[in-house]
Amino acid sequence: MVFSRFGLLLAGWLVLFQTASHAQTRYPAPQDGDFVLPKFRFESGETLPALNVHYTTVGQPRKDKAGHVVNAVVIMHGTTGAGNNFLSEQFAGRLFGPGQLLDAAKYYIILPDAIGHGKSSRPSHGLRMQFPKYTYDDMVVADYRLLTEKLGVAHARLIMGTSMGGMETWVWGYKYPDFMDALMPLASLPVEIAGRNRMLRKMAIDLIKMDPEWKGAPTPPSPKPA
Repeated sequence: MVFSRFGLLLAGWLVLFQTASHAQTRYPAPQDGDFVLPKFRFESGETLPALNVHYTTVGQPRKDKAGHVVNAVVIMHGTTGAGNNFLSEQFAGRLFGPGQLLDAAKYYIILPDAIGHGKSSRPSHGLRMQFPKYTYDDMVVADYRLLTEKLGVAHARLIMGTSMGGMETWVWGYKYPDFMDALMPLASLPVEIAGRNRMLRKMAIDLIKMDPEWKGAPTPPSPKPA
């Protein structure tokens, strides 16, 4: 696993694309899917009877003679986002089209929804504060299992992410260092959260807990049979 010339070129291009003017390009229609992991065990030791991982793909997998996918590119979103955020004209329209750096006719692009985000399992689906505590490591393990158990990807060409997804990219590097050809974390540093970032998040949590109507966010009662 290395930070290859391919990754460096893509990083430089991403910095420049915001100021460039390009005509809208076409790429294969995105496909959505779900993968359920039964009895998923979190790093905290807690378990969930069924963890759903939602994902979007663009393009088709290309396999070698042994049946292994050889063209997978994984892109992970930031906090409060979802995989389909990358389908915007500003991103997909400048990367996924014919002849572009992540041409979806060449690469099999996988956009997972992280745990707690998008259409993947998250506290707001019902468990609220009873939902297991989850970390970047849990997110990466769930994505690794999605790739290997559901999508048949044993090795990725590139794994990248923005912000929180960038932090997950760093985690991929130490948990599965031989799984990919290149890593490209964007807008993230491999350090413990601190400073203003930590302060603002802690303030948001405290403000919710101070609301007299919050009451510990108990799990709502099951609806009574009609």
